Amino acid sequence: MNDVSARFAPFEDLMRRDGIDALAIAAFRSAYMQLAAGGTGFIPRSAIEPVHTLPDLESIAVTSGADASLLARVAVIKLNGGLGTSMGLERAKSLIEVKRGLSFLDITARQLLSLRDRTGIAIPLLLMNSYNTDADSMAALAPYADLASDIPARFLQHRSPKVIAADLSPARWDAQPDLAWCPPGHGDLYAALVTSGLLTALREREFRYAFVSNIDNLGAVLDPVIPSFMCDRRIDFLMEVADRTAADRKGGHLARGRDGRLLLREASQCPPGEAEEFQDIALYPFFNTNSLWIDLDALAALLERHGGFLPLPLIRNEKTVDPRDPASPKVYQLETAMGAAISLFDRAAALRVPRTRFAPVKTTDDLLGIWSDAFDLTDDYRIVPHPGRGAPTTAIRLDPAHYRFIGQLAEHFPHGAPSMRACSSLVIEGDALFGRDVVLRGDVRIVVPPGEQRAIPDGTILHG
Repeated sequence: MNDVSARFAPFEDLMRRDGIDALAIAAFRSAYMQLAAGGTGFIPRSAIEPVHTLPDLESIAVTSGADASLLARVAVIKLNGGLGTSMGLERAKSLIEVKRGLSFLDITARQLLSLRDRTGIAIPLLLMNSYNTDADSMAALAPYADLASDIPARFLQHRSPKVIAADLSPARWDAQPDLAWCPPGHGDLYAALVTSGLLTALREREFRYAFVSNIDNLGAVLDPVIPSFMCDRRIDFLMEVADRTAADRKGGHLARGRDGRLLLREASQCPPGEAEEFQDIALYPFFNTNSLWIDLDALAALLERHGGFLPLPLIRNEKTVDPRDPASPKVYQLETAMGAAISLFDRAAALRVPRTRFAPVKTTDDLLGIWSDAFDLTDDYRIVPHPGRGAPTTAIRLDPAHYRFIGQLAEHFPHGAPSMRACSSLVIEGDALFGRDVVLRGDVRIVVPPGEQRAIPDGTILHG
């Protein structure tokens, strides 16, 4: 046994005792070997070229049209592994109330049921849950009995050990043993589809494509034009990208490797000293929305070619074993991104989509915008910008000392969000308590001195 294999042996033993499938262990071993060999996961500027021209959804909608027979061969997969801890919750993020008393999960279920009603096609919904979100999510989905199909409604993401940065050994944290483990990133999708048996089940039932997206991206709805476009162009893997704005400059961007293949570069894969160029939205104009379309037959062939798992580029996230304790041991979380598979498929493509297909909720800033009348919930349960708005989104920045958590947001907006249809940006510094029927217009900045709370009376109109 060589030195690296000997160093990995404790990880393999740990994962086997946890009941983790051999395929997931092999995928983690691939990432660990990259780390042990000195890999950082960095993709330098010298290894890539920018991408400036892509087909866009509006154009292909005119030329390709939609093939109803292909729609019957599409399965919808939603990534549902996240907790709402960053917003103060200890349950599945998908259960956060978003609009009209409905959660992300409610809206997702109703979107698909509405599409089924319109098309007469029983498109299946699959949730990729984590161990932390599975029970809550499936209980919340139980009332939607009409969603049932012969495809299981969920499968589980794996988990992997954290790695002590000092000596690359498995992390331990006796105070909370679960903190020694972490999710392996959404690149685990491919291994999880195999180990759950779902890839085989879908292909046996003649499903051709999977549409995969984050459950907190309420703009990611199934568009029947896209599988027709993929079939016409013989595309095996398609990534939806959108135009980068200043708000997206830190997100993963599309590029092309020196071998001519498209690739995804995340912020954590940017070498030190290149961050400014990474954030240049003119140089790298497209960002990954994390909505993917995958030909399942091509995926199965690619997995077989690589021994059952995809050798995705390493993402080395540096953390502490207890994220709330900066004095706890430093660790690496070894992750992969599912979008990185774009560089592995022989016939991969990217498609420029409108901003309306990207409406994620990552923070309470985003949530307040969705709560407001700047966004409408349509009859078919899509979240769209109000048609009277000049800009698709409002730039919102709330003081994290007072608005970071959902409970704080509810306390400061007890009557719901203010009217923001005519609001282009909102900045709140300090502690402001909003009354009923407050209206915001244009660029609004509210500053409250430290230690004070200011009430904004009912019916107030704020501008500038």
